[in-house]
Amino acid sequence: MTASADKINYSKAKSDKYHRILEAAIKVFAEQGFFHSTVSQIAKEAGVADGTIYLYFKNKDDILLQFFNYKTKQVFSQFREAVNRADNAKDKLRNLIRCHLREFQRDRNMAVVFQAEARQGRQFEKYIKELSKMYLDLIGEVVEMGQEEGAMRKELYLSLVKRFILGAVDEVINTWVSAGGSYDLVSMADPLVELFLRGIGSNGSRTV
Repeated sequence: MTASADKINYSKAKSDKYHRILEAAIKVFAEQGFFHSTVSQIAKEAGVADGTIYLYFKNKDDILLQFFNYKTKQVFSQFREAVNRADNAKDKLRNLIRCHLREFQRDRNMAVVFQAEARQGRQFEKYIKELSKMYLDLIGEVVEMGQEEGAMRKELYLSLVKRFILGAVDEVINTWVSAGGSYDLVSMADPLVELFLRGIGSNGSRTV
């Protein structure tokens, strides 16, 4: 085996172990809560020695910081791909919401940490804000496209619409997490999109 092949194999082993520790840590954080979790618990879940953790991470905080950095890029990439698969604004919005709920349902531990743990630690706020900003910008693109197509009202404040959508999706995920993931989160996607597009007023309602 060549030195180059040895290097590739080592890098792969390092990458595999690194991600195994990340996933194990998020499982422990979701079950125990971040502040009650220990490096020993993470090492046991990952199937490695305690000292191995410190080959890849400075401490427990660093594990969570790196997880957010990694997941933020990964999840947003999925959001962007979902939006790009559609040709019109309504379908882009539907794809985005479905993808958002699907990704969080697929990894409930991630959902628990993002929703329940991340907002409690000020050192993690920038990663939540970064993902939120990217998400809001993506929603803004879709809404502006919908306004140009005549599918969405032009008189609405774009910033208000963006926060309305993000806030609603965020609360739907929070409710699902609180319920222990006991129902199909993705099934909420279409009702949410219909609410976004139609509002709660009937055609015959009058403004007071």
